[in-house]
Amino acid sequence: MLDTPQVSVICTCYNHENYVLDALNSIINQSYPNIQLIINDDFSTDNSVSVINEWLEANQNIIFIKNSKNKGSTKTFNKAFEYVTGEYIIDLAADDILLENCIEEQIKAFESSKYENLAIVYANIDLIDENKNFISTYYQTDEFPESGDIYKMIIGRTTKICSVAAMIKKNIFESVGQYDENLVYEDLDFWTRVSRNYSFQYIPLVLAKKRELPNSLTANYFYKKNKLTHKLHCSTLKIYEKMLNLNTSKDEYRIMLNRVYSEMFVLLRAREFILFFKLLFIGLKAIMKSI
Repeated sequence: MLDTPQVSVICTCYNHENYVLDALNSIINQSYPNIQLIINDDFSTDNSVSVINEWLEANQNIIFIKNSKNKGSTKTFNKAFEYVTGEYIIDLAADDILLENCIEEQIKAFESSKYENLAIVYANIDLIDENKNFISTYYQTDEFPESGDIYKMIIGRTTKICSVAAMIKKNIFESVGQYDENLVYEDLDFWTRVSRNYSFQYIPLVLAKKRELPNSLTANYFYKKNKLTHKLHCSTLKIYEKMLNLNTSKDEYRIMLNRVYSEMFVLLRAREFILFFKLLFIGLKAIMKSI
């Protein structure tokens, strides 16, 4: 390794008392030496804060931010970002786990990359249940996550994105305006905006573990119908509206329609009829621009 630039890991916690120690220990036990850890609790209603405070008694010089009210993931992360001193950042939810060599491999990828304007390196992950039992590997052998210009991959949903084992250049996170605080979730929007002008590099290694929990955002998005589900779908429509403005070619509008069509079925299944017709209007715009 040529040098050891500082990496800032922001661990965001919301009602993760049963999992947060696994996440925190996975950060301090990294093989990479130069790490800044920032913890931000988003006004948890369980014992997360007590668990973290007890852990901090044996782990000094770590920033711990406690929100005075629940702000959501995007605002919580952006607040913690104000304290970042590292050249690179990692967004780690408190129910996920980094493998011991995760940061070391990510830095190696940045240092040896052939891509100009490299903004993000991302890797494969294992999906686990609440008891850390293996479920599956995120990218299967018949999937081909891309490197370089991956904008079309993201807007077309040809290959799903994996943000858990991702490392981001701090200056690029700042230059694109950080996470959009008007959204309930951040990854699709952020990856879309970054990939428009910057390169990505995929690392074909499993470098993290992601818990699949019954109350996760994914579960609410596809399998439940509640206020959170509605907010998630509204956020998705806002992201698709951004895609319309970011696209620059007829081909990109055609590729974007793959996502639009898939999302229509999700909205119909959720009986989100108003949002369905709003999405239909977005799709019609994309069709007109693709002709």
